[in-house]
Amino acid sequence: MVLIRSSLLVLLLSLSFNSVAQDRWVFKFATLIPADTAWMKEIDRWAAEVERESQGRLKFKIYPGGIMGDEPDVLRKIRSRQLQGAFFTGYGIGRIYSPARVLEMPFLFKNTDESDYVRDRLMPEIDKGFRDHGFELLGWPELGFIHFFSKYPIRSLDELKTRHIWLWQGDPMGEAFVKVAGVAPIPLSIMDVYMQLSAKHGSIDTVYNSPFGALALQWYTKLKYATNISMTNAIGSLVVSNRFFDSLPADLQALLKRTGKITGQHITAIVRRDNQESIAQLKQSGIKFMWDWNKKEFNELLSLRDRAAKIMADSGYIPAKYFTRTRQMLKAFRASEAAKGKP
Repeated sequence: MVLIRSSLLVLLLSLSFNSVAQDRWVFKFATLIPADTAWMKEIDRWAAEVERESQGRLKFKIYPGGIMGDEPDVLRKIRSRQLQGAFFTGYGIGRIYSPARVLEMPFLFKNTDESDYVRDRLMPEIDKGFRDHGFELLGWPELGFIHFFSKYPIRSLDELKTRHIWLWQGDPMGEAFVKVAGVAPIPLSIMDVYMQLSAKHGSIDTVYNSPFGALALQWYTKLKYATNISMTNAIGSLVVSNRFFDSLPADLQALLKRTGKITGQHITAIVRRDNQESIAQLKQSGIKFMWDWNKKEFNELLSLRDRAAKIMADSGYIPAKYFTRTRQMLKAFRASEAAKGKP
């Protein structure tokens, strides 16, 4: 009888433990963003909010600063269940749902009002695209306006073509642009950029990033020049695997979706607010901003954009219909703004 009672007690304790365990989830989340940056503090705030509102049922375990590797590495770890989510840039987004990268096509949008207008209309389709490819899209933060940074002056398009330019290895958008531009880039993981910039005989002397990104990743300490005009406003995403998301009860799913969307909006606000401040900090550090494109150069860049778009359309990376729809939306928006007397 004592043995039976003991066995029942062990069984009840085991069931109780399993019940408690099933009511607790850990969201393992990776990002390239270094710790102690404004963006990372916002991610930390998000994690604390989720833990507080879920009363400890859902906790984040965050791996910042590329601890889990480059974005392809992180994506593999999510798919092998080592991680459950991440903050991806456009590069990682392209490996999940590449048509979304029409939103960071260089030289397409004149300002954030235009990109906001198009994004809002494409977002339901993008959201579905992520879901169909195994991910739930939680937030959509911007990463800022992308400039070229170099160890050497960049005063023209022809001069840029002579530089040893870093290309994020395996990026179809970057590959399409360098192909039409006749540039021979140096493909590297983003994890190797700082080391190559630091080396006495490093393989690269020119990179591209947002002003904030150049500061956060410390690349600016190895560079002297930057372009005045940006190429595009880079996109980002906060994602979770469907496998993990679907394992959560409905209230925690709703919590992640609601707070993730707000976090993406907060990061975008930080980026837009701090863009000029980041440029000022870079100038104070000794970075010289130069090269205002003339009309001839800009028209050449537009031609490169359209030829690169054709390469991506032909490959299916960004189907032609996305470019067509985006241009139609832009035409309608610009006409509406012109009717209001806006430039």
